[in-house]
Amino acid sequence: MKVLVLGGYGVFGARLARLLHRDGHEVTVAGRDAAQAQALADALGCRFLRMDRQGDLRALAQYQVVVDAAGPFHAYGDDPYRLPRAAIAAGVHYLDLADNARFCAGISVLDPEARAAGLCVLSGLSSVPALSSAAVRALCAGEVPKAIDIAILPGNRSPRGLSVMASILSQAGQPMQVWRGGRWRPARGWSAPRDYRLPGGLIRQGWQIEVPDLALFPVHFGAGSVQFRAGLELAVMRYGLAAFAWLRRWTGLPLTPALLRVFKRAADLLAPFGTDRGGMSVMVVTGQERRFWRLLAEAGDGPFVPAIATRALLRRRVLPVGAGPALEAVTLEEAEAAMADLAIRVERLTEPALPLFPGVLGGDFATLPDPVRQTHMTVDISHWQGAASVQRGAGLWSRFLGRLFGFPPAAGQVPVAVTKTVTARGELWQRRFGTRVFRSRLASVQGGMTERFGPFTFRLGLRVQEGALHFPVLSGRIGPLPLPRWLLPVSVAREYAEDGRFRFDVRILAPVTQGLLVHYQGWLAAETPQPGPGDVVTR
Repeated sequence: MKVLVLGGYGVFGARLARLLHRDGHEVTVAGRDAAQAQALADALGCRFLRMDRQGDLRALAQYQVVVDAAGPFHAYGDDPYRLPRAAIAAGVHYLDLADNARFCAGISVLDPEARAAGLCVLSGLSSVPALSSAAVRALCAGEVPKAIDIAILPGNRSPRGLSVMASILSQAGQPMQVWRGGRWRPARGWSAPRDYRLPGGLIRQGWQIEVPDLALFPVHFGAGSVQFRAGLELAVMRYGLAAFAWLRRWTGLPLTPALLRVFKRAADLLAPFGTDRGGMSVMVVTGQERRFWRLLAEAGDGPFVPAIATRALLRRRVLPVGAGPALEAVTLEEAEAAMADLAIRVERLTEPALPLFPGVLGGDFATLPDPVRQTHMTVDISHWQGAASVQRGAGLWSRFLGRLFGFPPAAGQVPVAVTKTVTARGELWQRRFGTRVFRSRLASVQGGMTERFGPFTFRLGLRVQEGALHFPVLSGRIGPLPLPRWLLPVSVAREYAEDGRFRFDVRILAPVTQGLLVHYQGWLAAETPQPGPGDVVTR
């Protein structure tokens, strides 16, 4: 094929040009800088062309495919789809390596024109969402994923394109939306770090950023949660960017071209440090398993990964017709075949994904009624709502402890909302009774479970009895110091099912006096998931 690669001398464009030339395509390297385009073209033995996507695009008609590898796609101005429209008018297939959610999802507006012309117009034919969606589909194996978690984690010695840096820096500290537990939740760019494991036992840290996957995967795969993170190998760069994100959040500091150049200079000074090893992790939770597809690129081949999906697609004899994001535009098998001549290895792993309560209770968990079991099957975040009545102890001691632990005030009937979030050790429960919120952290420990309220941690003697789950307190501590038995509260708490509905009855007696501390009882049901991700794409 005759392929024009716009931005073909950039970090990713140059590698795409090399791969396509290696596959026998007739490649032309294009961009605004004719000298750089010619230098790479001479090295490859192909042609070059000076072209600006905002300038004269009549030369597109000479090619069969144009690939936009330039970016940054978040800064394409008032007419972001000028190039794909020109490609359609010229009868040329259009592909791009966009990582911007709005740009990638929005290209669907060109679908009628692309179909009428019999052309392929795909955005995001890169690591995201093309490669990531291919991996998710392969891991799901026909099942609907409960949760999807993806990370891209390059090595520090990988070259850094200015457009990629601009894309990440522009997001730092800025508001974004993440689909968690069937609802859109607010988040911030470059926040919520998490560790990821790559082939060979390599561990890297990733931070939340916005990519097309976050907007597209909830509907496309029907997932309950979708998360994406990117990482930097050096701690000084990760936490330096976190500090910049904090500063932007609270001061509104703009990302100016001058500031971008300062960051680029700092990154270049740190380029000799770290390694040339980078990778990608894709995880899905489906049924009671976590399934992983992991990639490790060595010998500096990491920057080839964003070009793999385009290479794989252009190995086909016939391209798909229509315009849209590159969701599953290639299969994982096609992508892996397109990596075969690179220093890249992949692995697939499966491990149990047993939630907290089934893991602690073992076989007894299966004897609980279904409404009770369902409330304890959280794999990421779950939301529950209902109603309850609340009684509070009247004594001075009970009132003091009730305020200390944040228990809700007395009420005849009050709306209740409970959010359960999976953590590294267990679950965080946030309970909202009317306007009053209190939280606790539950964790699995050897032989049982603990629940922590601030500095107080209590060991629970979970047991199933007569179809109900009971939560007696066995011991406790404040910080590292054990509490004597006479300072322990008495918990008469159970969860059960009645008329097909989950119910709870929690009665806590104050330590020392054994007077009533709090008694709340009521019901909960799963919150209905919110529809579609349109607000993420169009906000």
